[in-house]
This record gives sequence, structure tokens and C-alpha cells, in this order.
Amino acid sequence: MNLQTKIPLQTQQFNQVDYNSKVLLLGSCFSENIGEKFEYFKFQQLQNPIGILFHPLAIERAITNAVNEKEYTKDDIFFHNEQWHCFDAHSRLSHPSEDQLLHVLNDSITRTHQFLKEASHVIVTLGTAWAYRCIETDNLVANCHKLPQKKFLKELLSVSQISESLDAIMSLIKTINPKMSFMFTVSPVRHIKDGFIENTQSKSHLISAIHEIVEPRYHSYYFPSYEIMMDELRDYRFYTDDMLHPNATAINYIWERFLEVWISENTQSTMKTVDDIQKGLAHRPFNSESDAHQTFLQQLKTKEIFMQSKFPHMTF
Repeated sequence: MNLQTKIPLQTQQFNQVDYNSKVLLLGSCFSENIGEKFEYFKFQQLQNPIGILFHPLAIERAITNAVNEKEYTKDDIFFHNEQWHCFDAHSRLSHPSEDQLLHVLNDSITRTHQFLKEASHVIVTLGTAWAYRCIETDNLVANCHKLPQKKFLKELLSVSQISESLDAIMSLIKTINPKMSFMFTVSPVRHIKDGFIENTQSKSHLISAIHEIVEPRYHSYYFPSYEIMMDELRDYRFYTDDMLHPNATAINYIWERFLEVWISENTQSTMKTVDDIQKGLAHRPFNSESDAHQTFLQQLKTKEIFMQSKFPHMTF
């Protein structure tokens, strides 16, 4: 008896991710869920250097600024609730010090630009098609930073706006890295604060726009994170207590489906060794001075040295 409908996925034949790949992850909080997996398994990765970005035009602006090596100045930031903020960045970058915020912003630009030139893959996770326009500047913002709602106009990005933005993202990156592979996905997190019907509208715009621009011949692909959550994991036991975000079980499941498509079998065997080391490092012994534990630590160190000899970027 089959109690689940599974989305058929085909193993990617070209451009798979391995330990020589460099992966940039951009977008919603779900991109960080997947980014944490890349980090745990010691892939070369950079995730959301300017913080979580929910809508595609915010991601496009981040890429534009990184490619063009924009330098943030005092004109780009503002003071609110005893902190300095930037409309281009997530609030986790905000800081009580004006100079410190500018340093963090410009450092993120430098790191992203350099990483883009060397990267092999960009994974873009779109969260919502709803965006907020600052009335004073007439610009769409990446984050409202809890300013009064009357300062913004809420608008739904059209399918054509989104597809043009995604196309611009790819074109911009190709100016400094023509060999880049692009993977787009839609976050399974439901933005119910926009409304139930509005969330469905939003996700449908994102999905339609992505399918207008993905083309494997040009190294742009779609991975169905949203569909896996909505269909294969169609049960509230796969959500956190807020009933909106996928829980650890769901994230692990989607990650495993991702592995089927994008990670080669040889790479997965290396991941198994990394996982053994990570679990060993997390182990807490009953007696840290025992001979058995000292032997265990020596074996663990030998594994670490072996992995670092093969992949110098790995640090444990």
C-alpha cells in the first residue's frame, strides 16, 4: 500500500555539486535551511551575505550591487529605534554604530563579488511576490525594519516583473562568471501574514515566472522544494509549532531529495565521512580521560587530517 504520492525527480546529468564546487545561496529563510546543510557537510558555500531576502527584486538589487562593487555611504542608511539600518539588507545586519553598519555592508559586497567570480552554482530561493515600496523614495525595499506601515505601499509583483528580474540576475552574474549554473526554487514557507489567498497568488506568480526562464541548455534549473512540501509532505506533522515553517524532519527530507538530483554518488560517500567526523566532534564522553576515549579522539583526528589533505578548504 502506497500512502504517499512522490514527485518524480531525475538525477542531474551535468553540473552536479561536489566538493570542488562553490555554491552561493540567496533568498528566503529556507535558503538558509539548505545552506546549513551545505555548511554542515563542509561544502564551499556562501549564504545570504546581506541577510535574508524575500522577493526577487531585492535579490536582483543585491546581485547588481555586488557585481558593480557598490560602495555604501551614509546616504544609503538611516537611524530608527536606536539602530542604523539599510533598506537593501536584512535587519540582522543593523547596528547601533553607523560606521560598523557601513563596514558590514561593504564587506558583504566585497565577499559576494569575489565569491561570484569563483562560484560554480547559485541557488536562488524565492519566498514571496509581495513587496513593499517606500513612498518617500518610490523604491522597493528588501526589509521595512519595522518602520510605520504608512510609509510603504504593498504591491504584488507580476509574473513578467519577476521573470525579467530573474533573467537580469543571470545576465548580471554572467558578466563576471559566464560558466555559472543557476538553480531556482520556491520556499515552502507560507506567508500567511499576507493572507491565505494572497499567499497562493504570490507562490503561483513565483512558480510561473521561474518556468518562463529556466532552460537546462543554458544551465538554469528548477528544483521543486515547494511542491515536495505541499504534496509529498502533506501533513501538519512536518511543520513547526507555527504551522507555517517546515520542521527539521521536512528540511531533512527535502535535502535528501535534493541529494538525489544534484549530488553525485561519489560525493555522497565523502559526505558520509564528514558526517562521521561531525558526529564524533559532537560526542560527549562519560569519561574524557579514559583510554577508550583517547583512542577515539586519535582516530577522529586521523580522519580530519585525511579529509583536509583531500579538501584543504575543510575546517572542523
